[in-house]
Amino acid sequence: MNSNHWHSNPSQVFWVCKNLVAGRTLTHKTEIREVNGWRLAAVIHKLRAEYHWPIEDKYRGKDNIKHYWLRPGTDPKTLRYPPSAAHLLDGDAA
Repeated sequence: MNSNHWHSNPSQVFWVCKNLVAGRTLTHKTEIREVNGWRLAAVIHKLRAEYHWPIEDKYRGKDNIKHYWLRPGTDPKTLRYPPSAAHLLDGDAA
């Protein structure tokens, strides 16, 4: 099923893309704290499945929380971006 419909707010999608490209490791707790988001895993899945982003993950810590990051060495200019984050290619991270 190929759908252009996101079940996440476009600003959350932008936030995930921006922060992964910036080299951050993201968790659900980080998303809740910074943008009141609840769909990190869904956004990650969509980026992997439809946009082929090389996102790695691992459960860490005593609470066994999943952490997501962009594979080291990934050139952000070679990634396909969802519409809400496409302007990141122009260096616009506002």
